[in-house]
Amino acid sequence: MKFDILTLFPGMFDGPFSESIVKRAAEDGLIEIRLHDIREYATDRHKTADDAPYGGGAGMVMKVDPLAACIEAVRSGRPASRIILTTPRGKRFDQAKACELAKEEALLIICGRYEGVDERVRELFVDDEISLGDFVMTGGELAAMAIVDAVSRLIPGVLGSAESAACDSFSDGLLEYPHYTRPAEFRGIRVPDVLLSGNHREIAEWRRRRSLQKTLALRPDLLATARLSEKDRKYLQELVEGRQN
Repeated sequence: MKFDILTLFPGMFDGPFSESIVKRAAEDGLIEIRLHDIREYATDRHKTADDAPYGGGAGMVMKVDPLAACIEAVRSGRPASRIILTTPRGKRFDQAKACELAKEEALLIICGRYEGVDERVRELFVDDEISLGDFVMTGGELAAMAIVDAVSRLIPGVLGSAESAACDSFSDGLLEYPHYTRPAEFRGIRVPDVLLSGNHREIAEWRRRRSLQKTLALRPDLLATARLSEKDRKYLQELVEGRQN
């Protein structure tokens, strides 16, 4: 998977991309990340990449000409790139979207800034508009980092075990079950006996039920689209009616 990130602040990516799983994936050749400074494509001597909006109003708007030049230069070497704009008005990013993007050959991510980008950038180039949620940040760099991280872990070989991604929260529409490790008891709180039993069938059933419990308690909205069996639905009904704990 190849990632190209277009930004006014490339230095923001030094830490997140030089640590942990993303760093190892890049070193192993499983992903490639290139950063592109939009200002380098501005033609005036001040390298201006933003300007006041036509019609007046607060803030500045990212200019179309340096952005277009940057996009076209990057895409000339990667014509199959899917172009993403990070923006508060985009569709909310979720695991399903990460899975969809992981199937692409290359992603080109434009980090929005200020009041946004000139609308002609959207009309001429953008395939997807993505938001992390219903809040506004100072720029799209953090959103770009989140997209790269979430998509990268779905690339075969990036995680130590393929099962790790398959068991993540949201992989089947539910929140993940609780995890424990040594010691078996800490400050009076003991690891559930079933996890120490070695009975894989009972462990799997316990994990499924705790996943359903967590989702019902914390994100009941997810249950509307989660993949549920009849057994799952019966258990949820019992939880709602107070017949299970």
